[in-house]
Amino acid sequence: MRATVIHGPNDIRIEEVPDPRIQQPSDAVVRVVSACICGSDLWAYRGVAARVPGQRIGHEFLGVVEETGSSVTGFAPGDFVVAPFVWSDGTCDHCREGLQTSCPHGGFWGEVGSDGGQGEAVRVPYADGTLVRLPRDAATDEALIPALLALSDVLSTGHHAAVSARVRPGATVAVVGDGAVGLCGVLAARRLGADRIITLGRHLARTDIARSFGATDVVAERGEAAIEAIRELTGGRGAHAVLEAVGTEESMRTALSIARDGGAVGYVGVPHGGSAGVDISQMFNRNITLAGGVAPARAYIPELLTDVLAGVIDPAPVFDRTVGLDGVPDGYRAMDERSALKVRIAF
Repeated sequence: MRATVIHGPNDIRIEEVPDPRIQQPSDAVVRVVSACICGSDLWAYRGVAARVPGQRIGHEFLGVVEETGSSVTGFAPGDFVVAPFVWSDGTCDHCREGLQTSCPHGGFWGEVGSDGGQGEAVRVPYADGTLVRLPRDAATDEALIPALLALSDVLSTGHHAAVSARVRPGATVAVVGDGAVGLCGVLAARRLGADRIITLGRHLARTDIARSFGATDVVAERGEAAIEAIRELTGGRGAHAVLEAVGTEESMRTALSIARDGGAVGYVGVPHGGSAGVDISQMFNRNITLAGGVAPARAYIPELLTDVLAGVIDPAPVFDRTVGLDGVPDGYRAMDERSALKVRIAF
């Protein structure tokens, strides 16, 4: 089969790799229908995150089950499924508590020795604990597939930021970051009843999506200028809830500074560049809560899926380019150059 592999900075290739096969009784083999490139994949593409040459890459995919191991009871060949970006056994204490990202038997797609999501098929460990079944007829619904694909990571991660920041009906929310996760954070905040949603971003195409998702205000400034703009918009008080979806020192410093006293910051941006943006004294003196981390997408997908299928939320607009498997290297270049927001891969 063919799959995406990374050989080094700016070196993404489509190569022949071994077909996935059942290795454990709890495995399933899934033929991929749609996948995508994540902003977090760019850290490996840029050489910031180390990868072994020839390592598989990609962690978001939908597909059809082709084969199951002897102990799999929840799925059968022909089932249409979505995979969260982490596999998990579904039975440990962490999984039962809704923190599948801490499963001791779990892992991330694309780790050394595992299949990446940007390929024609994937071996799924712990299929019963990992996969979520989708309506079979959705597999041919080209209008619905992008929205379902967003469940695997960006929609669930944006939702995690909103939940961690304690977004509630009537709240004022600020979203730091105009990437796909930040935009899905806007959608999640609106879904949870926020009254006012301020998005921080300077790319018109992205802030237009934010407005369509429910943003009421846009702040294009950064750093101290952004902090002052938020204060002006909120009468000097700041936001009840701040969603941090970037992961830099500056973005975290901004997020903490624009939260109102007694507010909360939900952080989901993959950290890079250190942690100097976290001022413990500021948090202590102003009673600011900081919560978040790696989103337990498997815990959120069933709830979010219901609203996606009902048309209550539609994250599909975060995908602004679609390529075939051969177009994946160009897709990485486009996202790195910011000429594409999020690239979907159709098989």
